[in-house]
Amino acid sequence: MLKASLGLNGGMTAPHRAAALAGRDILAQGGTAIEAMVAAAATIAVTYPHMNGIGGDGFWIIHRPGTAPVGISACGTAAALATPEFYARHGHETAIPARGGLAALTVPGTISGWEKALSLVPAERRLPLSVLLADAIGHAEGGIAVTGNQADCTTDKLAGLRDVTGFAPTFLLDGAPPRAGDRLVQAALGGTLRHLAENGLRSFYQGPLAQTHAAFLEAEGSPLRADDLAGFEARQVTPLTLETSAGQLFNMTAPTQGVASLGILGIFDRLGVSQGEGFAHLHGLIEATKQAFIRRNAELGDPAHMTVPAQEWLTAPALDAMAARIDPERALAWPYEPAEGDTIWMGATDSDGTVVSFIQSVFWEFGSGLTCPETGVFFQNRGAGFTLHEGPNQLGPGRRPFHTLNPALAHLRDGRVMAYGTMGGEGQPQTQAAVFTRHVQFGMDLQQAITAPRWLLGKTWGDDTTSLKIEDRVDPALVEKLRQAGHQVEMLPGFSDLTGHAGAVVRHAGGLVETATDPRADGAALSF
Repeated sequence: MLKASLGLNGGMTAPHRAAALAGRDILAQGGTAIEAMVAAAATIAVTYPHMNGIGGDGFWIIHRPGTAPVGISACGTAAALATPEFYARHGHETAIPARGGLAALTVPGTISGWEKALSLVPAERRLPLSVLLADAIGHAEGGIAVTGNQADCTTDKLAGLRDVTGFAPTFLLDGAPPRAGDRLVQAALGGTLRHLAENGLRSFYQGPLAQTHAAFLEAEGSPLRADDLAGFEARQVTPLTLETSAGQLFNMTAPTQGVASLGILGIFDRLGVSQGEGFAHLHGLIEATKQAFIRRNAELGDPAHMTVPAQEWLTAPALDAMAARIDPERALAWPYEPAEGDTIWMGATDSDGTVVSFIQSVFWEFGSGLTCPETGVFFQNRGAGFTLHEGPNQLGPGRRPFHTLNPALAHLRDGRVMAYGTMGGEGQPQTQAAVFTRHVQFGMDLQQAITAPRWLLGKTWGDDTTSLKIEDRVDPALVEKLRQAGHQVEMLPGFSDLTGHAGAVVRHAGGLVETATDPRADGAALSF
C-alpha cells in the first residue's frame, strides 16, 4: 500500500504534478516554503485551470518556527457599484448570475496574496519573480497536456460556458472540449505572467494590465472598475484557533468556512470516539458537520456584518452545546441548500521549518467563465456567494462574500506541525475532518488517511443532491448501519472527485518531513 513520502530537507504536495515539481525545484534552490508556494500557485493556475486561476482568490496559513502562525486573506472585495439595486436594474432581483460579466463582481485577490506572503521573506534572501514564475510561463507558452479531470469537467460544464466571452477560444480546441492528453497553449496568459515577473505583482492591480482588465470587465457588464482593482490589498490576519486533545488547530477567519472546519473537530473531540473507521467515527463526524453547518449557514459572512465573531463560535460552551445535540445512534434529518466550489489546496515546508497551508480558487469550475482575450485571465464568480437579501452575506460595495476556502494547520502535542486541506466546496471541512482524525487521532499513515474511502454530506463539485454520499470502498456492513441510523445514503465510485482532492504535509520535531497527495487528483507528494 502506498505510504507517505519521507524526507529531511523539505516537501511539497499539490493536486497537479507540475505544480508540485515547481515548488520542489524552488525548495531545492534554497528558496523558502513561501516562495515554493508562489511558484506552485502560478503553475497550477496554468495546468489546472478548471480548478483555479490568477483571476481568483487565495488564502494562506503560515507557520514559522518561534512565532505564532499568521494568515493571509486574499479575499477579493465586491465592486463599488455592486449593490442589489445594480442587479435589479439588470433584471436580477433574487439571485446573482453564476456565469458571464455580471458574475465577475469581486476583485481577484490571489496575486495580492502572493505579494503579501513574499513580504514575509527577507528581501536579501528572496528569489526574483522571474525565477518563481518561470515554470508557469513555460507551461502557458509551451502548452500543457490536458488532464482527464479537466477534459471531463469542460465537457460536463460546456453548456453554461461555451457562449461566455473569451472562454471558447481559450479553453476549447476547434470549438470542442479538449481530450485528455491534448496540448492546450495559453499564450496570452503566459504574456501576463511575464508582465508580472518584469513589473511586479502589484502591476496586476495598477497600470496597463489593470486598465486592460477594467475596460474589458466594464464592456462585459461587470460592475468592477479600475478603482476597485487599484484599491485592493490582501490582509494579514490572525487565524482562528481551537485547542483540542490533539493540539492547537488553526484555520482561516471569516468570511471563509474555516470556523466550520474547526467546529467539526471541536465537536467530534467531545464525543469520546476511541476507534477509527467504525460507525461511531463516521456517524460522529457527519453529525458534527451538521451542527457546525447549521450555524455557518445562518450567521457566517463578511466579519464586519456578523452578529457574533467567528472565534466566539469555538468557545467550550458553544461546542459543548452542539455536541450535546448529537444523538449517537440516530441521524439528524438534513434538508439544506449548500454551496458549490472548485479549488486547489497545496502544502509546503522548507529546511528552516516553515510550513505553509495554501488554497486558491475561482469558485465554480472556470469561475464566471469570462476570459480576457488579451491577457488570458478568467475571472472568478465568487460574488455568486452573496445574497441579494438582508443578512450577514448580503451584497454590498467592499464586502467580502462567504467563502468555502479554508486552509488548515495544526500544532500537535508531540511537536509535529501539520498543514492539510482539500478542494471540494461543502466537502472541504468534511474531508479535513476525515484526514485529521484518521492520521492524528487514530494513527493511520498520512497517505493512507488521504487514500482511504471518504464521504460527503450534501452538494459539492458538479453534484446537486444533499444526500450522504459514500465511496463504495467503505465496508457494506457499515454503510447499512448508517442507513439504519437514518442517513440517506448514496453510493459513489471508489475514488470519486466529489469527495475532494486532499493533501497534507507533516513536519516532525526532529526534522522528518512527510507529504501525501490524493489519488483522486493528478498530483504528487515530494519529500527530499
